[in-house]
Amino acid sequence: MKKYVLLMFAMIMTVMSGYAFDKYSINRDDLPESAQQFLTTYFPKAKVGMIKTDKHFLKKTDYDVKLVNGTKIEFNNSGKWTSVDCKGREVPKDIIPRAIRNYVIKNFPDVKIVKIEKTSSKYEVGLSDDVELIFNLLGQFKSVKMDD
Repeated sequence: MKKYVLLMFAMIMTVMSGYAFDKYSINRDDLPESAQQFLTTYFPKAKVGMIKTDKHFLKKTDYDVKLVNGTKIEFNNSGKWTSVDCKGREVPKDIIPRAIRNYVIKNFPDVKIVKIEKTSSKYEVGLSDDVELIFNLLGQFKSVKMDD
């Protein structure tokens, strides 16, 4: 019985390892074409420090890119950005939907957007004064994010 349990455990771990692993590289060619184009368009002079490819069990691959200047960008399996964190520097304005940009300029004129995250239902926007704002996918302001 003990051999059977160990054999089953080994088989499960072998199957799981094929579906859930992280791979690290610094090669842009590991990214989908649209993610490579995003980097070229919005961060043309930035050098890639590391790319982490996350493959999850029953979930598609996603990509975490860290630039040498500290900026972190996450892409989904098709190469569309899901998060851009410029670590205190301003997020390139053309990444940010116009309605969100206009809202921040009007209501927070002395700060800049340093982080943006897009989910299936909303945008979360981080400002340089540590305020986080929530917008719907149309760019309409919904709330200030409160820490739990």
